[in-house]
Amino acid sequence: MDLTQGTFQEKQDRSKKMMLWFAMISMFMMFAGLTSAYIVSQERPDWLKDFQMPTAFFLSTLVIMVSSITFYMAKSAIQKGLHQTTTVYLLATLGLGLAFVILQFVGFGQIIESGYRFTGEGSTVTTSFLYIVTFTHILHVFAGILVLLVVIYNHFKQKYKQGQTLGLELGAMFWHFLDFLWVFLFLFLYFLR
Repeated sequence: MDLTQGTFQEKQDRSKKMMLWFAMISMFMMFAGLTSAYIVSQERPDWLKDFQMPTAFFLSTLVIMVSSITFYMAKSAIQKGLHQTTTVYLLATLGLGLAFVILQFVGFGQIIESGYRFTGEGSTVTTSFLYIVTFTHILHVFAGILVLLVVIYNHFKQKYKQGQTLGLELGAMFWHFLDFLWVFLFLFLYFLR
């Protein structure tokens, strides 16, 4: 497909999607650097070999996966012209996104209850990495929630309809990326202890 072909709007839509892809690849590369540092640091003598992931992280993983499904359902519903159904799925996605963030902080609390801190007394290089990786992801989820709020606002303003869903599509792409990224990070942190 020739990227220079099409109407001005089609070209603009393609460029917006391409910019989002570049942003997501950049974010993934940042996490690739963090996970590489994690792997190298495992050789340290003070690395915790028996650290247990907090149970809230397991639940938050399930929650963010379900939120990706609800966002997909919202996108499908708007393409079928089902405005109210789209509203329900978008609000469900928002609720699940907020639940994910809350569960992440509950997980941090569980780590602290186990006697591990981010810095200072009770901190270890293992838990410091865990805090950095998960908190950095939470910051990206906050960005995703802001994007979702814009999508919901535009949805209420009737900006999306069959054939005109670019903003919703871009929001969904970013949200699915955040979902994929967390599942990758969770599995990485769970299996490489």
